[in-house]
Amino acid sequence: MADYHTPTVIQQNIPDKDISAFERLLLDDIFSVERHGDELYFFSEDGPSTFLTVERVTLEAALLASRDRPSSIAEEISAQLAKCPIEEPVVKLDLSAVSWEFILQDIVRRSDALSYLTVISSFTCTKMRRDGFGGMAVLITKDAVVGKSTHDILDDLVFEAGLGVASRHAPAAKENCHD
Repeated sequence: MADYHTPTVIQQNIPDKDISAFERLLLDDIFSVERHGDELYFFSEDGPSTFLTVERVTLEAALLASRDRPSSIAEEISAQLAKCPIEEPVVKLDLSAVSWEFILQDIVRRSDALSYLTVISSFTCTKMRRDGFGGMAVLITKDAVVGKSTHDILDDLVFEAGLGVASRHAPAAKENCHD
């Protein structure tokens, strides 16, 4: 069996003051984090997590403490929280419907220090499968989240070289292996 990994780094450090308690709670579970002075460096060796387990009281407190900072995913997370029995001390969150990129975009929108963030991911596989290697780059601004995979870049290069449209011999790793 092949294991697929998506090591990911957010290239800019993010000022700690720009991150709400709610965002910090989620980002700390989605990524690994290192403190560098007053800034935080987020990364993941295997790939960002999409299923989180958090203590109910911690999540409720973070949502309450962050209500003055706009969040594009707070409503979805609050809806998931409302569906969990009140006596459950631990809540399981599914972030597959709301992407971590939008958490980062919310931070960029409010930040005085950041005009954008860049994210680089590598697609790797424990077996030499052609659909298991590549990568992607994502640009996150106040107004957009855009990205390209290495397959997209190769398609562009083939087209720019006047060779027509690239014929892919393998589907993009992101589409097949990491969703």
